[in-house]
Amino acid sequence: MVELRNVTKVYRTGAFGRGKLTAVEGVTFKLEHGKVISLIGESGSGKSTIGRMILKLISTTSGQIMLDGKDIAALKGRALKNYYKSVQGVFQDPFSTYNPIFKADRIFDIIRAEYFGSMKSRNWREKVNSSLQSVGLAPEQVLNKFPHQLSGGQLQRLLIARALLMEVDILIADEIISMLDASTRVDVLNLLIELKDRGLSILFITHDLSLGYYISDYVVILYRGSIAEMGDTERVFYNPIHPYTRMLLTSVPRLDKKWGESEAEFAETQESSEELLHERCKYYDRCPFGDERCKQMVLTEVEEDHYTTCARR
Repeated sequence: MVELRNVTKVYRTGAFGRGKLTAVEGVTFKLEHGKVISLIGESGSGKSTIGRMILKLISTTSGQIMLDGKDIAALKGRALKNYYKSVQGVFQDPFSTYNPIFKADRIFDIIRAEYFGSMKSRNWREKVNSSLQSVGLAPEQVLNKFPHQLSGGQLQRLLIARALLMEVDILIADEIISMLDASTRVDVLNLLIELKDRGLSILFITHDLSLGYYISDYVVILYRGSIAEMGDTERVFYNPIHPYTRMLLTSVPRLDKKWGESEAEFAETQESSEELLHERCKYYDRCPFGDERCKQMVLTEVEEDHYTTCARR
């Protein structure tokens, strides 16, 4: 299990690092075994920063990230290498992950050199073929091919196969289907669901609420680096409390309504609920309900397994 405890990331900006940019502030949640958590928010909300901190690609400024009760901050050397046997990531642009002058399956050779050096060649080939087949790839169609000879969906599946080859427990999936066509997206999503059913824990980072709803057991809605709302997927989607969550849900295109009709519905909801907000939050400047009474936001449970920083509860 991965647990984030009050995690904050602050970047230094400007000349001589005198400025500060808070990318993530006070984020706390748990990713449990065999579950999918979706981190949802617009660009700049801190989703990818959280993923990179879990992968130890960047450090935290404060707070703790725990793996099975152990703080990962001090991991180095062999301990860090063992950490990556449990936690791996797949990122948005599959093409930029591969070196175009090498064949795509070189990623498996690197894994073998680092972690399976003593394994016999025959056993290694069987292991690679098994991992490829588990993600719906035929080894003879993707091995010994250069990246430009494969589709984006195939390249993403190769990266997922690499993680399975490591027998990881946790997969950080950062916008992994945003550059894929619609039919391939469904295939990759269904693959992730199958892997979850086998016990893999997945942090699914996306800006698309419909994808988050499709795949996740639990959702965390981020706004400007802080949690606006989080909880069981069904509770958050069918009883959204925070105005930001409601705005995101209203913005999802629907096949049964035109754009103008959806805009009118949201406007009516704004008018009927304006008096309910009593706490200031980062969304205050954009919030249709905010007033001078708004104070510092506090994450509060509004119902079982459903939390929000908004006073509308």
